Amino acid sequence: MTPHTKKLIATTLVILVWLPAYAIFITGLYWRLFPPGTPWFADLLFYAVAGTLWIVPIGLALPWMYREPSQK
Repeated sequence: MTPHTKKLIATTLVILVWLPAYAIFITGLYWRLFPPGTPWFADLLFYAVAGTLWIVPIGLALPWMYREPSQK
């Protein structure tokens, strides 16, 4: 598979699948865990962690995207 094809696949999956699914999941998790009236610092901590964790799958995809094609 060429690097261009890998980048197209990874970009499409990230933008169309991963980010919307993650945003919906985090929103649902927030409403499930934090009732109204939760202190602002708990919200800040939750969103700081959630805002950092979305990058983990993307970071795992980057080496795959830039790996040279294997020679057969």
